[in-house]
Amino acid sequence: MVEEAPGAPVAPRTMIEARGLSKYYGAFVAIEDVTFSIPEGQIAAFMGPNGAGKSTTMRLLTGYLAPSSGGASIAGLDVQSHRLEASRSLGYLPENGPLYSEMTPLELLRFFGEARELGSKRLVERIHEVSQLCALGLVLDKPIGKLSRGYRQRVGLAQALLHDPEVLIMDEPTAGLDPNQIHEFRVNLQELRRKGKTILLSTHILQEVDALADRILFVSDGRLVYDAPIGEAREAAESLEALFHHLSGPSSAGAEPASTLPAAAVQS
Repeated sequence: MVEEAPGAPVAPRTMIEARGLSKYYGAFVAIEDVTFSIPEGQIAAFMGPNGAGKSTTMRLLTGYLAPSSGGASIAGLDVQSHRLEASRSLGYLPENGPLYSEMTPLELLRFFGEARELGSKRLVERIHEVSQLCALGLVLDKPIGKLSRGYRQRVGLAQALLHDPEVLIMDEPTAGLDPNQIHEFRVNLQELRRKGKTILLSTHILQEVDALADRILFVSDGRLVYDAPIGEAREAAESLEALFHHLSGPSSAGAEPASTLPAAAVQS
């Protein structure tokens, strides 16, 4: 057995892993052979045009869908064979997730906390903490169906954070929010990163990617075509918008990397 040298840096844990993930619906290919891993404490932006396979990939990573082939792990636990154990480390905020409009935020958080078997003292503490983090104090006792889009999104985030997961997977979390609400959401995510959370964030908002992401993963036509640190992505093209247009072109999946892009980061 090879021992690490004293004082050698310890590699961060892999918290999100996709291993050759594929999902087929008959002859239709939703995603194919998607492979990547995200280390502890990183915010990765998951990008691509509409219909590219982002939401499908996220549902496979969270265990909400079963893959046609390949596998996925959260915090080292396979989401198919150890789904319940993996879910304890995972907070998932789907796009337009159901929030039970007749409940109040307080009732909903209690419901999910009890479903996750949080003890009564721990549940009270966590409701207080996530309500503060997501600024829900003024609406805790109002029906969710009466809340604005921004507040509903905060309730969704509070639910995803309630059990203090190590990993967060979010699908278009700022869609429909106004600029002030988007700013508040970014502040929340930056605070979560400071706490060591690992975040996979699907978004079309390039300013959000530029402000938050450590890394970009880009899918096109169901395949991962680009994977690079944000700094490298900025250097690869005139702008993130130009990079998006290049990677979402009709020949991006399986194409040879353009001269303006770092070859090592483009998946062929």
